Order: sequence, then C-alpha cells, then structure tokens
Amino acid sequence: MKINIKSLISPNIRNLRAYSAKEIPCRVKLDANESPYGFEINADILKATTTNRYPDPEAKTLKKIVSKNLRLNPENILFGNGSDELIYYLIIVFGGPVLYPVPAFSMYGIISQALGEKRIEVPLDDEFDLDTDRILSLIKKEKPRIIFLSSPNNPTGNCFSADRILKIVEFTSSSVTGHWSLVVVDEAYQPFSSEKGFLPMLSDYKNLVILRTLSKIGFAGLRVGFMIADSEIINEVNKVRLPFNLNSLSQSVAAALIKDSNIIKLHVGLITSERERLLNELWKTKGIKPYPSEANFILFKVKNSDKIYDRLLKKGILVRNMRETVNGCLRVTVGTKKENNIFIKALKEVMK
Repeated sequence: MKINIKSLISPNIRNLRAYSAKEIPCRVKLDANESPYGFEINADILKATTTNRYPDPEAKTLKKIVSKNLRLNPENILFGNGSDELIYYLIIVFGGPVLYPVPAFSMYGIISQALGEKRIEVPLDDEFDLDTDRILSLIKKEKPRIIFLSSPNNPTGNCFSADRILKIVEFTSSSVTGHWSLVVVDEAYQPFSSEKGFLPMLSDYKNLVILRTLSKIGFAGLRVGFMIADSEIINEVNKVRLPFNLNSLSQSVAAALIKDSNIIKLHVGLITSERERLLNELWKTKGIKPYPSEANFILFKVKNSDKIYDRLLKKGILVRNMRETVNGCLRVTVGTKKENNIFIKALKEVMK
C-alpha cells in the first residue's frame, strides 16, 4: 500500500514554503545583508574550545560581555541560534495572533504559519512607515499576542518613526484597550543606524522586547542572536529554549572577538560610509530610484527588475530580487569599496 505522507502533515504546514537561501555562484555576493568584513579565528580560541563536552547552556561568558557592553543585567538577556530561533520561541510561548507590517522580515510570517498561529499583515504607508491608525484599529479588533516591528526595516532599509513605535507600545501596555500585547522591536540593523534604538526605554515598558544579532557585523557564520527583555519574559521564554542551543565554538569565538569593539566600530563605519557613496551613485544612475537606508543594504526601484537582476548575475554580481515583497525592486548589500565599484560599473552597463 502506498503511504500518502501529505495526509500526515499538519494543515498549516502543507501550504508552507521553505525559506529560500540558495547558494548561487557569483563573483561578487551582495544579496544577503552580510558584512563584507570577517574576523580571523586564531589558534588560542580553537584550543580553548572543547569538542567532547556540551556547551555552556546559558552562554555565561558571552552574556557577561554583552551585558557589560550594553549596560544591562545578565538576567535580561537570552541567546539564540540567530534571531530566528528567538522569534520561534516567542511565538511558541505567547501564541497568536501575530501582527507585523509588510514588507518585513519573512520569518515572522513563516514561523507563525509553521506554528499554526493567525497572521495579521499590515501594509506600510507610502513612505514605508507604520500605518499607526490601521495598526491600532487591528489591535483593538484582533487582539494580537505579539507585534513584530523591524527597525531599521528589512527590506526597505528605513527606521520607523520612533513616536509611532512608542504609540503602539504604550497602546498595548495600558488598560485603555483592555488587551495586552508583547511588542518585539527587531533591531538587527541598528549598528548601522543614526537612531539610538529602544534599549533606553526597556525599563519603562514591561511588554517591550528587543532583538539584536551579531550576524550583520561580521559574525553571520556563528549564528548568534539575543533578546533583551524584562526578566519575567526571559524566564518564560527560557522554558522552551532547547538545551545547548548555542554551540561551544560560536560562544568562544564571539566572546573573544567582540571584546575588541574598536575593530567592529571601524567596520561599521566603513559600511555606513560606503552606503552613502553607493546611494549617491544610484541616484546618479538614470532609471533607478533608490530609497534612503539606515541599514547595511539599499533597496532600489528599476524598470524590468527581473531582466536587470539576470543581467547582473550574468556579470557575476548577485543582488536580491524583491519580486515577491516589493514589486519592481532589487536590494543590494553594501560591500567593500572594490565590490561596490564593480557593482556600480556593472549596473550602469546593464541599464544601457
């Protein structure tokens, strides 16, 4: 008898598409919002990492360094295998409905669907900012358990207006609505932003959670993300955290390398400087409309975006085609000066 595997699959998984992270051969890789600057791992770090013992389940050494750098209490931090894992845990613990603006980081929707939770997607306004009136109205109507706000936002690159975010946080933390929601501000790209972020407001709002990651500043291969929240929230999320979720090598390397904050600041400075130069070059290129960015990438609109994407790829330049999220747009990660020059030269050629 032939077994029908699909009949055994949960209904919410049947129509779910896996997150696409294909490895496409290219000369210049500018598609995944990675830092163009990595770090050398010396022999001493490797020697200090044991392979036959399980990793520290609480990542205490790394937690101590991060808490000191951000002037936080260690009990307000929880590490994950990237921010993705923490998003997963938050939805498991608090449930749905889950509300988020679109376009946004795709994992909010993918994980919500995988866990069978209702998704409430709210389009951004014409300036790629939060449509606060519509969001507040949906909060009243749908009573979401979690609201995800990515600022700076991927893929648009802009920061949402701080007063609009605060309005949502205050609205969901007061007794006026009769409903309490967790507001998760995803600050993955905050190091590249002129905005300070929401860490200073953490003590004022118990329902505020902040997500950060080391992936964008040169540690993408380590998969180290962390959430910052009230200790009560941390304790609840920790109940579902898989044991030993952050491996020994990631802990050792991250702990050793983030101590040298000067080199990280130098790399971030180089990226933000190149971002502005790249933005100016895009503005000067006929037929392209770039959008201002506070992240390490730039979204730009172009006619025949599919053709331009293919033509760039033929020249060995890989960018991200945003066809399914922001129609007619491509997204380019800010690379080194050399990589950006190659991209600009190739783009001007294919635009002709």
